[in-house]
Amino acid sequence: MDDRGDSCRVVYGKKTGTDYHLSRDVVQETNIRLRALPQVQRLLEIPAAISLCAEFGRPAVTEILRCTLENLREQIGSGALQSVPTAETIVAHSAEQLAIRRKRNLRRAINATGIVLHTNLGRAPLASEAIAAISEVAMSYCNLEFDLATGKRGSRTQTLEALLCELTGAEAALAVNNGAAAILLVLSALSKGGDVIVSRGELVEIGGGFRVPDVIRQGGAHLVEVGSTNKTRLADYEAAIGPNTRVLLKVHQSNFRTIGFTEETELKELAELSREHRLQLVADLGSGLLHDTPGTTEPCLREALEAGADVVTCSGDKLLGGPQAGLILGKKAAIDPLRHHPLLRALRLDKMSIAALEATLILHRDAPDRVPVRRMLGQCEAVLQERAEQLQSLLGGGTIERTDAFAGGGSLPEEKIASRAVIVSPKNGIETAVALLLAGDPPVIGRVKEGTLMIDMLTVADFELTELAAALRKVL
Repeated sequence: MDDRGDSCRVVYGKKTGTDYHLSRDVVQETNIRLRALPQVQRLLEIPAAISLCAEFGRPAVTEILRCTLENLREQIGSGALQSVPTAETIVAHSAEQLAIRRKRNLRRAINATGIVLHTNLGRAPLASEAIAAISEVAMSYCNLEFDLATGKRGSRTQTLEALLCELTGAEAALAVNNGAAAILLVLSALSKGGDVIVSRGELVEIGGGFRVPDVIRQGGAHLVEVGSTNKTRLADYEAAIGPNTRVLLKVHQSNFRTIGFTEETELKELAELSREHRLQLVADLGSGLLHDTPGTTEPCLREALEAGADVVTCSGDKLLGGPQAGLILGKKAAIDPLRHHPLLRALRLDKMSIAALEATLILHRDAPDRVPVRRMLGQCEAVLQERAEQLQSLLGGGTIERTDAFAGGGSLPEEKIASRAVIVSPKNGIETAVALLLAGDPPVIGRVKEGTLMIDMLTVADFELTELAAALRKVL
């Protein structure tokens, strides 16, 4: 501040080239407002602040009050704020900021896209039995690695292994933390730095830039490509076998399809070739279909094992409908080396995932239709039409259209699922509507089509209809 007669030149903040030429009276009024702001200690003595300290802790409340006061000083100094808020108002605003700061970023969302295994939305929703199992082991201690029969240390995945063998017919089984980890562990243990032969048409990208060739190399193996993108015959594999060959790898095209002038070698043929040359045949099925599921034509795990694969790998959170996991099934002679590999500890499942996976496998054995993914994929059009009409009634508007939904999550890429969607036209434009829905609690994610919003019923549960309608009414 410098003295220039009746006016002052004041520069606040760090705004380059921004000067505020204020009269001396304005400067005096500004200073009065700044001095009128209460001190932090005074604010902490207000009953509302005392309650906040009990809930959030005094250090956090003190810090948020200081930030609030600093923001007010900037507003008063720039002239944006003409009156000083009361101490109670300042504390109330600080309480709102504390609540926002505590709000979890990872939270439930309503999936109205019609994509069942939406990777960005967490893939498979879990059954209530799986959720209860997680809660039980999370809130207390559990026998994670304790054998209750002997009173000695036990295996953390022993129960899972027994269930997987029962469900698939495998001689042995393992579970790790995801599908990519499963194939990485298998190749690390079985290739032993040798050659892994795979068809060029099966060098797929799993997702997020993660590719099968990268997994093979990371596993310490040497990649040997055979055949062409669209055709790979048994003779191509046989010609590539050499003294360093350890594994024949068959990767199911679970997230894309090659159609037209194509040919691929069946697992049964590769099994005979691998036995002839004393090699390991590994099949990565990706989506993990345990048994026939309505609306799917994927190969199931049992079929791959019966065809002669030594090891079969897949994900646990796709068509299996469980938590994120990687399943490894196969012959005991092939699985045993994996149990002693040092990489296994780095890839192991935690207790919550084990609990959820065990509960999901038990449902597949005893009541498979209770697995949400299986139930969603098997919904008939009449049920979807009824759900769409219920939402339409709650909204008091919108039209119903027949739509094509999808399994998603790198599963069943060509198989469309007949569904129904409620089509709404937001009053303030589609971009504003989408932003409002994403900012809601819970957020709603639908599909945009030609300036309208499609709310697909395949992935919306009946219990979500009321809150979904409330969210949509705000944007209609």
